[in-house]
Formats: sequence, C-alpha cells, structure tokens
Amino acid sequence: MTSWLLILQAFVLSACGDSNWNNPYSAADAEKNILYNVFTERPKHLDPVQSYSSNEIQFTAQIYEPPLQYHYLKRPFALIPATAKEIPIVKYLDNEGNQLADDAQAADIAYSIYEISIKPGILFQPHPAFVSNAQGDWLYHDLNEQEMAAVFKLSDFPQTTTRELLAEDYVYQIKRLAHPRLHSPIYGLMADYIVGLSDYAKVLKQADQNQSDGKTYLDLRDYQLAGVQVVDRYTYRIKIAGKYPQFVYWLAMPFFAPIPWEADRFYSQKGLMQKNITLDWYPVGTGPYMLTENNPNLRMALEKNPNFHDEFYPAEGMPGDEENGLLIDSGKKLPFIDKIIFTREKESIPRWNKFLQGYYDATGIGSDSFDQAVQLVGQGEATVTETMAEQGIRLETTVAVSTYYMGFNLLDPVVGGSNAQERESARKLRQAISIAVDYEEFISIFANGRGMPAQSPISPGIAGYREGKEGINPVVYEWMNDQPQRKSIQVAKALLAEAGYPNGIDQRTGAPLVLYFDVTARSSEDRSKLDWMRKQFQKLNIQLVVRSTDYNRFQDKIRKGNAQIFEWGWNADYPDAENFLFLLYGPQSKVRNSGENAANYDNTEYNKLFEQMKNMDDGPQRQLIIDRMVEILRHDAPWLWGYHPKDYGLYHSWYQNIKPNRISNNNLKYLKIDATLRAQKRREWNEPVLWPITLLLVIAALSLFPAIAAFRRHESSTAVRTASS
Repeated sequence: MTSWLLILQAFVLSACGDSNWNNPYSAADAEKNILYNVFTERPKHLDPVQSYSSNEIQFTAQIYEPPLQYHYLKRPFALIPATAKEIPIVKYLDNEGNQLADDAQAADIAYSIYEISIKPGILFQPHPAFVSNAQGDWLYHDLNEQEMAAVFKLSDFPQTTTRELLAEDYVYQIKRLAHPRLHSPIYGLMADYIVGLSDYAKVLKQADQNQSDGKTYLDLRDYQLAGVQVVDRYTYRIKIAGKYPQFVYWLAMPFFAPIPWEADRFYSQKGLMQKNITLDWYPVGTGPYMLTENNPNLRMALEKNPNFHDEFYPAEGMPGDEENGLLIDSGKKLPFIDKIIFTREKESIPRWNKFLQGYYDATGIGSDSFDQAVQLVGQGEATVTETMAEQGIRLETTVAVSTYYMGFNLLDPVVGGSNAQERESARKLRQAISIAVDYEEFISIFANGRGMPAQSPISPGIAGYREGKEGINPVVYEWMNDQPQRKSIQVAKALLAEAGYPNGIDQRTGAPLVLYFDVTARSSEDRSKLDWMRKQFQKLNIQLVVRSTDYNRFQDKIRKGNAQIFEWGWNADYPDAENFLFLLYGPQSKVRNSGENAANYDNTEYNKLFEQMKNMDDGPQRQLIIDRMVEILRHDAPWLWGYHPKDYGLYHSWYQNIKPNRISNNNLKYLKIDATLRAQKRREWNEPVLWPITLLLVIAALSLFPAIAAFRRHESSTAVRTASS
C-alpha cells in the first residue's frame, strides 16, 4: 500500500512544475518574444512576381520591401516611404517629350514618369547567393553533383552574407514581370502601362527559346526594358504610357519589391529546383523578417532580419490613438517581436480553444463562438462578453475593404453561353440565381450580422461606392420603406423560365438542371454553409453539386477555366474603385491572360469605360462612368455580388499596438508582445485539475486492498500447512 501512495505522490509532484501539460510549444520558449499566429491555407507562391493571395501576402509583406508603404495609424490610408527617400512626384510628358503641367488633361499626356530614389545603406537578409570566395568567384552559383548531393534545404549551405540594396534590384524585379516562365498575375495589366513591357516579354520568350539545352538561367541584365531605367546607384525611373494615377499604389505592393540577380541566378540551378529550393519556397528580402521554417502543412516561422535597416514606430496617428495606447512606442526602433510562429489550423474549434488557453495571441471569431465572445450594447455597438473581459481579451473591429462573391465562369456553356441566344439565356439564369441566394440570411446565420449585402463589386469606404436608393442593384432589389428589399422568389422563377429552365427543368432535354460549385471548404461550419447554399438553389429546383478541394487545386481549376461556379473574395490592394472594377475587365481574363478576372467576363462597352475611367482622377465625371460600369455589371450578373464583411478580431491583453486594416499588410513589425504576462496567464489558465485523477488512483488502490489482503492470507495459510507437514 505504501508503494501506491509513493507513486501517487510522485505523480502529483510532477504536475506542479512550471510547464503546463497541454502546452503545444517548447517549455524553453515560454517567456521568449514570440508571436503565435495561425494560417489555414498553405501558400503556393512566396516569389513576389507570382504571389497574389491573402494567405501568401501575410508572409511576403513582412519579408520584401517595395519602395512605398502605408502609414500604420492614419485613416484614410496614406502612402509613406518604405525604402524610398520620399513619395515620387509624377511628371507628365507629351509625345515630343516636353514636360506638361501637373493639371494637364489626360488626353494630352503621352507618358508619366516616376523617379524613385532609395535610401542608401539598406542590406538584404543573410543568404548563400551573395557568398563569393577570395578571388571574387561565386561560391554557390554553380554547384557540382557532389556539392548538390549534400544540400536538402537552404540552411545546409554553411556560409551566408549580404550586400547593399541597389536601384538595379528594383529594376530587375520589374523585368521579371515579363519572364516567360513566371506567369505574373499582373503582367497583363502592367503591360498596358509600363512602356515596352509587352515587347520585352516577346524578347525574353525568344531568348529563352534560343538558350542552349539545360541552361535554366535567363540573365535579365542582358536585356534592356525601355520603360524602366537605372539612373544611378540609388535611383531608378519608371515610364508609364499615358496617365495612370493609381500606379503609385502599386509601388507599395510586393510585386515591385527588389529581387537581387544573385538570388535569381542561385535558385535557377536545376538541382536546387528539383529539391524545391526556389524563390517560391525560400524568399530573400530586405524586410524586418525572414522565413526560417517552411513546412506549410504544419508550421511556418519568421525571424527578425539581423540586417534590417533603421525604421521607427510612427510618432503621430489619428484622434483617439494616443488614448488607446497606440503611441506609447513612438520613435522606437522596429520590429518589436523577435519571431512569429504560424501554425496551420484547418478547424475553427481547436483554434478557438487554443486562443482561450493563451496559446494563440489573437483570433477571428467563428459563428459558433460568436455568442460566447461578443455582446451588443447601446446602439448595436459590439463589445466582448463579461467572461472575455475578465480574461483581459479585447475586441477590435474594422470595416474590411473587401468583397466575398460567388462567380460564374462565363466560358462555361451553361452559365456563360456559346452564342448570342445562349448568352442571353445564361444571363437570365444568373439573374434568377442572384435573386434566389439570400445573402441577408447568410450574413445573419453565418456571419452573425457582421457584413452587408453587396450591390456591386465596389466596397464601402472606396470612392465610387453609392449608398442608399441610388446604390441598390435593381436586378435583385426594390427600394421599399427607405431600404432595399430583395425581390420575391417568384420573380426569380419567371427569369428562370425565360432562360429555358421552367421549374428547374431544361426544356430542351427534359432533364433537371444540375450546376457545379467549386469551393475550398473543409470544416463543419463550411459544410453547414454548403448545405445552406444547396437549399438556396433548391428554391429554383436547381440541383447544386459541390466540388470541394484544397486551395492550390482550386486555383489551378480557376486558372484553367475548369470551374462552373466558384466562391472567392477580394481584399483591396489599394483604396480606389479601379482595384475592384479591374476584376471584371476583359483583358484581365484568368484563362486567356492569367489575370484576375476569374469569371472571364468580357463586355465591350464595360472594357472601353474601364479604359477611360482608370486614367482619371476622382471627381463627378469619373463617378458617372463608374455608375454606368456598375449598371452594366448588374445587368450581366457575372457574380452573385455576395457581401462586404466587417472584421472582428479578439486580442489578448499582452498583444499590443493593434490597429487592424486590410490595405496595409506589412504590419507585424509594429506589433508588440508582453511575453512575461503571457507566460503568467497561461500558467493560471491551464493548471491541471488533479483531484479527479487523484481520487481515481485512491479508489483503485483501495479496491486492490482486499485482493492483496486475501493473497497474503492465502500465502500465510500455505506456509502454515507446509510447516505442519
């Protein structure tokens, strides 16, 4: 019996250490300056020339530095220098090269010149591509078979070094937009603007074809691009066709971040490519963080770049920022956090539970945990519940400059049509579905009211967005009692009959209409949404077949035009209506030109209006053009316009300097963690409850006592009998 008590005592004492039993991290990291974050979909591209998804930019925006960035605290969003010395002032030229006045008419402007000067002394992160020997020869640019056999990951290279950021690194990256093997998603758009880019793509394609067999590196320094020029060591110039006021916003995106030619040369080695040691997997930049672990099925890690240049927390913000503690760190050197660990969580419930235990520093709020986390007070204002407040958890909300939509592939014969008659039938089918799918109900059920039904692609808060009666979609809504009212299902059924599918039956074949919906759903919440969506289509007696896949496979299907109906979203790259309306611009077709027009929508009038609108400054004339473009889109219904979300985020008390937004993505450098407070709270919240286990062990011990006593009596009686014999 004594031995059982000793075991029990040892068990209890072992549970009283500093490390919690349920801690998913190393005990050695308990009080380290680490941010613990989450990602749900594995990134496909980390090369800035190809990356264009929100699940990728959360990494690339911390690693790469374009010349410009957004002020972290100011609203409306304001551009400020990143590596640039100042915001470039655009100069306008006529066809003869004469400089025009700043207020020149767009029709008179032949070219716009952006001259960008970068700050000297900025260094790239440590990387083996920069290493050379005493003779100046590159150490790792031409690995032999024996050297290649010893390499399995980037950290296997024993030496790394750095070099200074130069203007030519920015020029090199712009040239990469036209690289024949890279398929940049913005090439089609930029080819319309950057002078000579389309011709440059042809030159590179021919040069690539002319290369000797086995040669994989195309040295872009050998081919000049007319519209981009190195002026001096720290200055470069970009020449734009005509007037394009939005171009300055692109200079704050990773597409225009620098890539050193040495890295491009290093990663072009066939042996490294075969081992997935590429720029897509191991990025190299000048930003505050560098990627040190890439296991996208499980975990990714960013660590502070030891070579990061001087950058400081902003000294001014908006009214209320000082009261909210957002200016405490004014003037302090960035970044504050040493390491960010991203863990892949596919399901919302374990993510939520780990947040409550303090193992994730922030979280979004799923519909299943909304009531546990949020309560509405006053005039519908949201705040955390008392339970959350007791834990020091706070709520931050912001209107997302985003839209979530359901798109139709207009190249599909059923929902898009192949001739004029079929296209008209398909248009009415899309209109009928637009009425039937009740996004007001969707927002209420699945978003807990956090959003508003979209009337067009343009998000609230963007110039060009219309509110009230003049802003409703008349195909789907009527204006009644000073608010939009969705049209009845009878109107949708009438449109469906006009489309050739009375009561959901194809009148040509007599068979039920079956449509296919491609999604990336996995969780139980996703399955509920899909069941709801099937019911929406069932209102029209249309059978909806869901085809679920992972995000990378989904992207491939969209790129090849193999989807019929799909679900997607768009976070604004910059605060301008053009950034939403270009998603339906014909030359941006995903299938034809690898652009961002995933619906492959192509309307001649819309395209002409877009080309006119995109070069204009905001004002009444531009608004009239935008209004007509939106009217065309509503009539053609290439999307179910979906909804514009409102972001709700929960943050623990130790997570500081939080001011969320969807435009500026390089925000991790501003954030701060109180690791000591976090470790204390984790211990408090995760103390093991031992009394049930102790009780069970005591009961087990007591239950064994009669058996032990009986065994001892038996042994004693046996000994007595043996002695007497």
